[in-house]
Amino acid sequence: MTRAVLVVGVGARRGAPAEEVVGLVLETLDAAGLPAGAVAELATLDTKADEPGIVGAAARLGVPVRPYTASELAAVHVPSPSWAARAAVGTPSVAEAAALAGAGELLVGKRKSASATCAVARRCPRTGTPPSTYGSGPFTMAAMLPPTKDTESAGPDLRHHGDAEVRGLDLTDLAVNVRTGTPPHWLRERIAASLGSLAAYPDGRRARTAVAARHGLPEERVLLTAGAAEAFVLMARALPTERPVVVHPQFTEPEAALRAAGHEVGRVLLHPEDGFRLDPAAVPEDADLVVVGNPTNPTSVLHPAEVLEQLARPGRTLVVDEAFMDAVPGEREALCGRQDVPGLVVLRSLTKTWGLAGLRIGYVLAEPATIALLQEAQPLWPVSTPALAAAEACMEPRALVEAAGAADRVAVDRAHLLAGLAEFGEVRVVEPAAGPFVLIGLDRADEVRERLRARGFAARRGDTFPGLGREWLRLAVRDRVTTNRFLQALDLALQGLPRGAVG
Repeated sequence: MTRAVLVVGVGARRGAPAEEVVGLVLETLDAAGLPAGAVAELATLDTKADEPGIVGAAARLGVPVRPYTASELAAVHVPSPSWAARAAVGTPSVAEAAALAGAGELLVGKRKSASATCAVARRCPRTGTPPSTYGSGPFTMAAMLPPTKDTESAGPDLRHHGDAEVRGLDLTDLAVNVRTGTPPHWLRERIAASLGSLAAYPDGRRARTAVAARHGLPEERVLLTAGAAEAFVLMARALPTERPVVVHPQFTEPEAALRAAGHEVGRVLLHPEDGFRLDPAAVPEDADLVVVGNPTNPTSVLHPAEVLEQLARPGRTLVVDEAFMDAVPGEREALCGRQDVPGLVVLRSLTKTWGLAGLRIGYVLAEPATIALLQEAQPLWPVSTPALAAAEACMEPRALVEAAGAADRVAVDRAHLLAGLAEFGEVRVVEPAAGPFVLIGLDRADEVRERLRARGFAARRGDTFPGLGREWLRLAVRDRVTTNRFLQALDLALQGLPRGAVG
């Protein structure tokens, strides 16, 4: 029997039919791969709790309706606020606020039908048990947060990603770091040509050979994965570790995967006053698995290779996420081709430069013994035939030349964005930036973000990254025309704030 661990927040206009509400809920769950049998309750605003559509949907699902007052929901911070909803019912999102009011982690952001909305969250544990921590060992430091096994008690929403900011909305996307205008036509053609062989099971040998050749490595040091996200899950499940540490702020999926696998995760927090630069001495000596991004998402900091090398030692696995390294001109500071660093595991993704987020393709570079452990944890045929075709194509000389040109353009476009941001005295920019995105800080950033949305721009909120807060936003680098439009929208958004609200 499926354990009921999900809370579905729902909102509905007066007279919304139950068929529409339950249809939206079931469609949302199915799209996220979540079973309807895991739903524990529908949650909503108390004044909507007797709406026939919501009551009927709850009856169809066999769950109760949990009402919340407008003041209770107004106190819940939601990722997709709406000023219209706030004005109408007193809360910026009935669906998201209701889901989060009784749960700890938003799994699916607000989804809409003609007259209903819903959002899905994982239920909070109600046992009153405090988060588990390490025992009496020496694994403590002032810069670390208490490690926990469960994502629900991990603080920020580790499962929130930039696509939630734009999905289903007509906004100029500065929240997702995928290069615009991708995949290119030649790559789409290569992927399309592979469809004729879908009847056969995927054969990754050619793609693996191509990846190995691109990095000058033997094939036994390469593992193809269904995106970098799968690689993080494999590492969390397959690699032995007693003291894993994640260096933050950074991409949250590694920590989420470790926690989901039952590990107690320590955090080393980098600080804005240090430019979010890494001091290897901040990582505890007894950490046996360390995860760090380079260049780091969301700070855009590029750590020197020699600094990262100082983290390596016998008995420790050093995981370096280089998902954005191909957007750095010359891929300076890359460790992907190194075989002399003990315990080194490098992750690469083809998502960002080539626009393949929907295809799911990435790879791991590591010692053969580590690759063997990860491969044993992989299901059969994890990477599809079209994804393998894309991987092979993206390793070819023509593709590498195009990627290098794209990295050069990103550098120029980023400089233009930084120059524009420098005109705003109230905006603090993390520099030097090396990735296809920049991190900015400003007071009341969440309100500025909402005003930008009203003007057609989606920016990535920063408060879901451990070590950051609501005063941070991440902006993807775009072409000059888009950047100029954004800077105008930012100017208007800042002007629209009450006097004294920023600065």
